[in-house]
Amino acid sequence: MKTRPYLMWILLIVSTVFASCKKEQINNLQPLTGKNKAVAVNPVTNLITNQTTINFSGYTWQVKDSGSGTAGPWANYWSSSNVFVDANGYLHLKLTKDLSNNTWKCSEVIMLDTLGYGTYQWKVVGRIDTLDHNIVFGLFNYSGVNLHDEMDIEFSRWGYPNNANNLNYTVWPAVGVTTPKNVEYLQNFTLTGDWTTHRFTRTANSIVFKSLHGHQDGNTNLFATKTWNAPATSISTVPMPVRMNLWLFKTVPPSNGQNVEIIIREFKYIPL
Repeated sequence: MKTRPYLMWILLIVSTVFASCKKEQINNLQPLTGKNKAVAVNPVTNLITNQTTINFSGYTWQVKDSGSGTAGPWANYWSSSNVFVDANGYLHLKLTKDLSNNTWKCSEVIMLDTLGYGTYQWKVVGRIDTLDHNIVFGLFNYSGVNLHDEMDIEFSRWGYPNNANNLNYTVWPAVGVTTPKNVEYLQNFTLTGDWTTHRFTRTANSIVFKSLHGHQDGNTNLFATKTWNAPATSISTVPMPVRMNLWLFKTVPPSNGQNVEIIIREFKYIPL
């Protein structure tokens, strides 16, 4: 009986460690499986080659499709049929169960252009605050070098239904920098509607994240923000593509068994 308080402290410590280490876990991208060796991965950009493209918000995007095999993050299946642009020009990302083989198909688009310092902004439609705890929705830029050159806005509880936070801002350091390894800001949020705006402004000396209720270009109804400054944070100087994805953490299906669809009405980049 006397050891039980110590067990509670151990559980608390494990929970804290999880919160600080989940990015290391998800960024260890899984390679394509042997079932899909014909699909090649560009080691510089981490793009799967010979894929279809779409046009959205004035940019061309590659649509990720792993065919009969899998690709990272984790060993997920990715389908181009889960991505489309509607008649209004809005981008749809879906996570769906394929009843023909009982597998879950994720979605991702990757900009073919590379962007540098400036403001990156997304106008999103969907209850991203109530996503199943096994689902991750990401808005980010990334050079393709694992654990480096990346700025993330992510919505997930990382597999834990009782995780206290569902919003994650993360900055990974420039190539060649090992300290700090990465920095994270975690917060919980609840929506009253399904329209949100998310952005980060990246400069050589700082990065500022913001999330707001509604669709806007201003700062009204701000519900989350975080600023990091150099040299406390290493901010990459590399131009890189923008990515948006909807996927399963540790390849675990949604606990509620429900398909998910998120709409991005607009992506906007304003260079410095």
